[in-house]
Amino acid sequence: MREARAATPIDVYVIGDDPVRPWNICQQERLRRILAKADVPVRFQPDAPDGATERNVIVNRGDWVFEERVVRALVHRDGVILTARGAEGREVPVAAHVPGALARAAYDCVAAGDLGPCSGLTEISCVDPETLCGYYNDALRKRAAPYVLPLVPGRREAVEERMFAASYKGVTDVVTKYLWPWPALRATRLAARLGLTPNMVTTASFVMVLVATYAFWTGAFWWGLAAAYVMVFLDTVDGKLARVTVTSSRWGNVFDHGIDLIHPPFWYWAWWAGTVATAGAVSGSMAAWLDIALAINVIGYVVGRLIEGLFIRLFGFEMHVWQPIDSKMREITARRNPNLLLLTAGLLAGDPATGFLAVAVWTVVCTLFHAVRLVQAIALRAGRKEIESWMAQPA
Repeated sequence: MREARAATPIDVYVIGDDPVRPWNICQQERLRRILAKADVPVRFQPDAPDGATERNVIVNRGDWVFEERVVRALVHRDGVILTARGAEGREVPVAAHVPGALARAAYDCVAAGDLGPCSGLTEISCVDPETLCGYYNDALRKRAAPYVLPLVPGRREAVEERMFAASYKGVTDVVTKYLWPWPALRATRLAARLGLTPNMVTTASFVMVLVATYAFWTGAFWWGLAAAYVMVFLDTVDGKLARVTVTSSRWGNVFDHGIDLIHPPFWYWAWWAGTVATAGAVSGSMAAWLDIALAINVIGYVVGRLIEGLFIRLFGFEMHVWQPIDSKMREITARRNPNLLLLTAGLLAGDPATGFLAVAVWTVVCTLFHAVRLVQAIALRAGRKEIESWMAQPA
């Protein structure tokens, strides 16, 4: 198995058609979208190769669906046949990336679902998806086996569920991780059926940011929380929709992550304003504590983000996947979603100030935790210890 040269053009052959279309996308179109993001020029060929070709060749079964990272890994490795477990439980060839001289043999092998045509070729290695791209998905902060799934009539929803699960981040907050998966799958499926784009969903979430901000500012806290939870739900849906339909874009990333990065301090400010403006809500020393809490919440948020950014700059990965304790802490750390739970709990107790003060206390605790973890990592690096994610280590 060799690293393919990045500038080497590749001819792509798709064999057969898909009997079912998860997320309303045919697999040839899905493959086109994935390969469009690759850093190599590709050319889809309508007919089988007659023999040897001048270009490297990728052969792909159209009645199987491949996780994006599997295709990306295949593009950058030649001399391989990718195998996967079929419906009958045996390993079958489902894709290949080979030099042009072996184009016909690889095509026949994948088309037949039989390794026979390539069994005598020492230049080709057979690999499974796990061997090809590993278990660690750094983009989604998780360890999971990559999927390569047969498209079987009657199994559309099951395939969509597997694809959706693969699109979910492994290390995230408690709301996203435990509350949203079931409804987000259904909402993502509906969005795909309706032909909605991720940017449409992100735009709707931005509108909810504005609605929540206004409601908090005017003291309509329950309406604001309702809008805020709709926003964070849509913030989950847009990313999943982009991944399962392979429709992420540079602008979409900037739009989505820009909203996520900027709006939390405005929510804290609006909540503070709504609390101090509510008749009878605060008096005396409580107003001073609320002022302090506002400063802590806003400054603590900025400092926390700076700590995370510095860790990435120094060590090349997110601090939340350094060690298991960091991954668990990410579930409850003082970010938007856990803080919304604290604000909700305070409001249920009858006082918007209570939740706001609780967010400030928790922000101090979490900021100190992450600061200590950053110092520990720097100290270990100074002692010539390797700093790497626990998820990237061999199982």
